[in-house]
Amino acid sequence: MRGAALPLAEHAVAIVGARAATPYGRGVAERLARDLARGGVTIVSGLARGIDTAAHLGALSAPGRTVAVIPSALDQVTPASHAALAERIAQSGAVVSEVAIGGPFGRGAFVKRNRLIAGMAAVTVVVEASAESGALATASVARSLGRIVLAVPGDVDRPGAAGTLALLRSGAKPCADAGDVWAVLGPITNADDPDARLRSQLGASPRGVEELSLACGTEPGETLARLLRMEWSGLATAHPGGRWSERR
Repeated sequence: MRGAALPLAEHAVAIVGARAATPYGRGVAERLARDLARGGVTIVSGLARGIDTAAHLGALSAPGRTVAVIPSALDQVTPASHAALAERIAQSGAVVSEVAIGGPFGRGAFVKRNRLIAGMAAVTVVVEASAESGALATASVARSLGRIVLAVPGDVDRPGAAGTLALLRSGAKPCADAGDVWAVLGPITNADDPDARLRSQLGASPRGVEELSLACGTEPGETLARLLRMEWSGLATAHPGGRWSERR
């Protein structure tokens, strides 16, 4: 591993998908990663072209933490064109491989890589995937581990949406924005986390910052900062009079 310590799984979300991603898919992946990273979530992906790259860049732009799990050895970043991106990721997050130094690697290395991605995150989001996409293997491993899988709906006429459609048909939860991820991640997140405590206090009825601060045991300024991040992430809604509620 190169970089900082790895996050707890309950604080991480995997965002994966097609290498031959559409502008729509890349945009969704980048926005999801950015909004989740702003809320303190670490984004895990595979450093591949397309959706993976968009997810890493979105997290970095937050700015936030992201973890890249690569199929090659740490001394031979794959793809080689992403060596500079890997360096950026390692500065605030981590680049992970099961092999420190090594030569050529086979197809099996991608299967192992997908297993690691799924295992490192509480939730896996598949943004775009064909019927044969490796992202579906990642989702399959996540399910076998009892983790939650979400899929972004796409154009049913595009081959790149066939995999996500299959996931939705088989029970994956639909994902349109970060709020959908927060909705399933919230109950998993450690209750000792200040963000988790604040999320647990938000309900349908708007509450003031002072009231929320007392309930969470935090200063009003800190509470307001967390609420703003949650608003950016699509989890909280601001109301007149400095009151806040959960996003509906």
